[in-house]
Amino acid sequence: QVQLVESGGGLAQPGGSLRLSCAASGIIFSISAMTWYRQAPGKQRELFAHITSSSSTNYADSVKGRFTISRDNAKNTVYLQMDSLKPEDTAVYYCYTRWRLIDYWGKGTLVTVSS
Repeated sequence: QVQLVESGGGLAQPGGSLRLSCAASGIIFSISAMTWYRQAPGKQRELFAHITSSSSTNYADSVKGRFTISRDNAKNTVYLQMDSLKPEDTAVYYCYTRWRLIDYWGKGTLVTVSS
């Protein structure tokens, strides 16, 4: 059974930082690409950070230079370090992977950026 469990969301001030984690189980994590999506209120879900099994990364322009995706294969966990947070980063953040041709999503963690 594949499970993706996000954690680390919460309230942050503009300019602040948060670190999200996504713990994966039921897959061979070391060979799996992992992706972070987010969905802001009233908007479509947005892909914004991706890491391959070899740790190559890609980012949407909206987060480039502020967010960093990384992985720890020993812990079956992908991380998202979010710095210089802006109010427009407020969203539910989801972890995603595709394993054996099936899409898997975590339940999401809410990030609110507000003063």
